[in-house]
Amino acid sequence: MKVVSLVPSITEALFDLGLTENEIVGRTKFCIHPKEKVKNVEIIGGTKNLNLDKIKSLQPDIILANKEENVKDQVEELMKDFKVVVTNIENIEDNYYLLKTLGNLFNKEEKAQQYNLKIYDVLQNSKINSPIKAAYLIWKNPYMTVGSDTFIDKVLKEIGFENLFEDRKRYPEITVEDLADADVIMLSSEPFPFKEKHILELKEFYPDKKIMIVDGEAFSWYGTHIAKCENYFKELISEFN
Repeated sequence: MKVVSLVPSITEALFDLGLTENEIVGRTKFCIHPKEKVKNVEIIGGTKNLNLDKIKSLQPDIILANKEENVKDQVEELMKDFKVVVTNIENIEDNYYLLKTLGNLFNKEEKAQQYNLKIYDVLQNSKINSPIKAAYLIWKNPYMTVGSDTFIDKVLKEIGFENLFEDRKRYPEITVEDLADADVIMLSSEPFPFKEKHILELKEFYPDKKIMIVDGEAFSWYGTHIAKCENYFKELISEFN
């Protein structure tokens, strides 16, 4: 079966479940894991600017897309000619069924279940002792954060953080002043590549606040990724326990 994945975390999940470069024939330029395998797979554009002609030329049996990460018009165009599975992952339960679906599609049910169990195990064993109010920033100029209807929000809550902006939806713009009530300000490594200099900029406003860079993939990559984040989450929460 020839598969095209339009979603970085789904590409990673497919390889983790045991599919090969012979089966995964197309991926986006943002599909970077696993590095040694994705380099052999044809790039079909970015998640939001797909090269439709290139995808069509690959003649895939199935295309895997995502409601949030891909553009509706482009996905609908592909649906005219191909079988497209559109995913929508907002929480850990959605993620469970995503892996179950992929397992069923590609006869990898057992492997998918192993990853699901591992993810629950990782989240169960990575919890801070008492709730801490976190502001999780994904963008700068303007600053943007995450609302309660996002996968990132659910991962934060799973490991014991309270989302300072849980009364908002999606990815709202905020100001520096809006961060005043946060116990910790988390600067995600993606999609905006926050660095140490950005910590220093915020320290000018909040010199006594805990401000840290966090691994954006650990919080936002659904699929199999969380199963590999056990050590990362344990290190993270050790700073608070």
